Amino acid sequence: MTTLTDPPKEQFRLSMLLYDTRYRSATIQVIALIGFMLLAAWIISNTMQNLAALGKPVEFGFFAEPASYDINQRLIDYTSRDTHLRAAFVGLLNTLVVAVLGCVTATILGVVIGVARLSHNWIVARIMTVYVEMFRNVPVLLWIVFIMAILIETLPAPRAFRGENPEASMMLGDTVAITNRGVYIPEPLFSNTLGDIHLFGDSSLRFNVSLDLMAILVVLGIGIWVSRWIKRRADRIQEQTGDRPVTWWQRTAVIVVPMAILLYLLGFHLGYPELKGFNFKGGTHLRNSLIALWLALSLYTAAFIAEIVRAGILAIPKGQTEAAAALGLRPRRIMRLVILPQALRVIIPPLISNYLNLTKNSSLAIAVGYMDITGTLGGITMNQTGRELECVLLLMLVYLSISLLISAIMNWYNESVKLKER
Repeated sequence: MTTLTDPPKEQFRLSMLLYDTRYRSATIQVIALIGFMLLAAWIISNTMQNLAALGKPVEFGFFAEPASYDINQRLIDYTSRDTHLRAAFVGLLNTLVVAVLGCVTATILGVVIGVARLSHNWIVARIMTVYVEMFRNVPVLLWIVFIMAILIETLPAPRAFRGENPEASMMLGDTVAITNRGVYIPEPLFSNTLGDIHLFGDSSLRFNVSLDLMAILVVLGIGIWVSRWIKRRADRIQEQTGDRPVTWWQRTAVIVVPMAILLYLLGFHLGYPELKGFNFKGGTHLRNSLIALWLALSLYTAAFIAEIVRAGILAIPKGQTEAAAALGLRPRRIMRLVILPQALRVIIPPLISNYLNLTKNSSLAIAVGYMDITGTLGGITMNQTGRELECVLLLMLVYLSISLLISAIMNWYNESVKLKER
């Protein structure tokens, strides 16, 4: 009679950390981590000692000092008497503005150009090919400077709009003025305003939230939600009966009618720019620096997005197009309803990288005088205070945070369009 017993366990020895495959990987990782931490500690300690010897200990009290410089393009109130922290906050908002505008515009242009590159029209396809090759093979900084030069040198000065027979005239019924100092467009105003919410008191991070804008966003959000609910209900009816009810007017009405009523109650009207003295007054002024940066980043990034869109469309089997055509769908509906929804699964992952690149490329704004976070915190503030280390570290943290936020949002959207496997 025999009995089965477990073999005796091997006694642990220090040599097993190097020669036993069960422990070797963990040992190498721990050694590498310890080495990295020691190197980082040495760099930090050495930096602190050198700064102390120079009489420049690491501290952030300079943020409370007056900035003493102006920022011409801004979303919130700011004067030269405000602090460096306020200036950095204004620059951060300017960075977010150009990043959001650039991502939206580049996406629209990229999709249109990518689809056009696959057009059966030889001329259209070749023109789009030239566009893609021209923009993506020239550094974006050159495009920024080039577009800025075009705006300054070719557009008329404000004085050209003066006189009985002016050399230039306003556009769209005398509501828009395009000059070499920027573009002046109508400004939305409210006669029966609800007022503002003042956040953070009188601190450097003070911010006014318009209740009028909040009301518009709430009504718009509710309208979009109701419109989507009507669409989902129509989808269920179509699945059950085979007939799809006509709902476009309902979906439009639930958004347009409440919005029109709200705007009427708020006394919505437009403030138009007018030529007074040597420049235009009133309306909203978009400076050439913002326009040049926005256009350059959008056109440059759109060339890369176009190639991503083209590759995503070509990744869809040709049988999908043939099957949709056999059902009687027209080419535009085939592209919109069949091809692009499937291509999104291929398009979105590399699209995230292009959004990140556009946001980081916005740091070139100082080349045309657009005061973003790099121009304020990493430029004038750093030069005035002499706090190079603190400013650069904070600048890196800002761009890292923005990039991680964009990645999180796009990864969430990518998960929503991915093919769900059971």
